[in-house]
Amino acid sequence: MSLSLVVDGERWRSHLRACADANPGLVPVLKGNGYGFGLGRLARKSDWLGVDTVAVGTYAELGEVEKRFGGSLLVLTPWRPFGHSLAAVADRTPDPRLIHTVSRVEDLVALLGHDPSARFVLERMTSMLRHGLDASGLREAVELLREHPRARLEGVALHLPLAQGSHIGQFERLMNDVVAAGLAPQGASDPARRTVWVSHLTPEELTTLRARYADFRIRPRVGTALWLGDRGALRVEATVLDAHPVERGTLFGYRGRSTPRAGTLLVVSGGTAHGIGLEAPPGDQSLKARAVTVARGGLDAAGLTRSPFSIDGKQRLFAEPPHMQASMLFLPSGSRVPAVGERVSVRVRYTTTSFDDVTLD
Repeated sequence: MSLSLVVDGERWRSHLRACADANPGLVPVLKGNGYGFGLGRLARKSDWLGVDTVAVGTYAELGEVEKRFGGSLLVLTPWRPFGHSLAAVADRTPDPRLIHTVSRVEDLVALLGHDPSARFVLERMTSMLRHGLDASGLREAVELLREHPRARLEGVALHLPLAQGSHIGQFERLMNDVVAAGLAPQGASDPARRTVWVSHLTPEELTTLRARYADFRIRPRVGTALWLGDRGALRVEATVLDAHPVERGTLFGYRGRSTPRAGTLLVVSGGTAHGIGLEAPPGDQSLKARAVTVARGGLDAAGLTRSPFSIDGKQRLFAEPPHMQASMLFLPSGSRVPAVGERVSVRVRYTTTSFDDVTLD
C-alpha cells in the first residue's frame, strides 16, 4: 500500500565504500529529504564510513543528523544574523562540532560578536553567483580576523556550478585570490587555514588540483554522486490498489472526466504528498530535451500526461492529475492489467520524493 524505495544493500554499501576510498577527505552532504533515504539513515551511514565531517543544508537539519553522527557538522547555507542561523549560535554556543559558512564580512562581524570562538569557513563567490565573498571581501575578512585570535577559521569554501566543462581554470583563479588575501599563509601552523572545501569537482579534476596545490588540503563535498551514484542498486515501487474496467465516455475522478476509449482505470499508490507529478524547472537545454518538452506539451493539450509509473516496461498515462497519496492511470484495451497488490516500477527524482518506506534487500 506504499511508495517504496528498495535498495540492494550490499551493492549500495560497496559503492559508498568505493566512493569514500577514492575521495580522501570526503565530506558527505546530507540535506533536504536525504536524497530519498532520509537524513537519519545517511547520518548513520556517514558514521559507518568513518568520515570526520558531514555537511547539512540548513541549520534546521542539524537536529536529525547530530544524534546519529558523532563528528563535525558543516552547514552549507551561509550564516545570517537572524532566523535559524542566529538561534543556532544563541542556543548552541559553545558548540565545538558546528562549522558555519560565512559569505559576507558583516556576517562575520556579527557571528564573532555572538561567539568569538566560532568555527567557520569563508565562502568565495564563484560563477554560480549564489553566495560568497569577492576578492576584496576576503582581504577584509583577513584584517578582521587579526582582531579575533580565538576565531577558528577552518578554510575556504568553493561551490562550483554543475555546467559541463573543466572547473580547473576557475579554481585556480579563485585560489589566487585566497593566497593573495593571506588566508592561507605559507607554513601556517594551523593546517585548517590551508583547507579548501569544494563542491562539484570530478575525480579527474581533484587529482589534477591536488597535484598542483600539494600544500593545501582539498576536501570534496559530495552528495548525489555518493548516495545516488549507483542507480542500479536502487529501485522504486508502487502498489496496485484497484483496477476498474471502463467503456469509452465513462465519467471518473475528482473532476468528472470521461475516458477517451475503453480500457482500465488503474489506481496505484503514490501521489502529490510523495512528490509524484511535481516538476522542477528543466535543467537539460539540449535539442533532444527541448523536443521531448514539445511532445509532452502536445500530450498535455490533449488531456493526456505521461506518468512516471511503468507496467511491463511501458510508461503509462495519468488518467487525471495525481491525488495526494494515490494516482489513477489509464490502460487501453488489450493491455495486461496488473493484479491488486502487484508492485509496479516508478521513475522518480530522488531529491524531491518522499517514500513511505526504505527497504534494504
